[in-house]
Amino acid sequence: MDLFYQQCRPASAHTDSMPVRLHHIVVDAHDLPRLARFWTQALGWKVLSEREREIVIGTDENAPVGMCFMPVTDPKTVKNRLHLDLTSSAQDREQEIERLLALGARRVGIGQTGAESWTVLADPEGTSSA
Repeated sequence: MDLFYQQCRPASAHTDSMPVRLHHIVVDAHDLPRLARFWTQALGWKVLSEREREIVIGTDENAPVGMCFMPVTDPKTVKNRLHLDLTSSAQDREQEIERLLALGARRVGIGQTGAESWTVLADPEGTSSA
């Protein structure tokens, strides 16, 4: 995994003593607006900045971490080495899975047995989350 260092706004109080901090999760995308729209709707976030070759989403401008969508032209050829682990309350689990599927997510099989307490989904471009 590559680390990208970026000059950014001053660290919040809980990260003042840390030399580096996570700023964005960067996601390669073929269709930036579509994928950013999926994730804003999935997470209840908003678009924070939009440029021709970059869309950043987050809870707000002061959020400690956001997601940044960058364009790629090459196809995805191997399994992601990173996945996003999403959660909801136990009573909302099935409803949230159905909501994500309606937004464009799809179920992904990674060798599950059916006894797992988690479900693997992929976003519209194949980024998996559990």
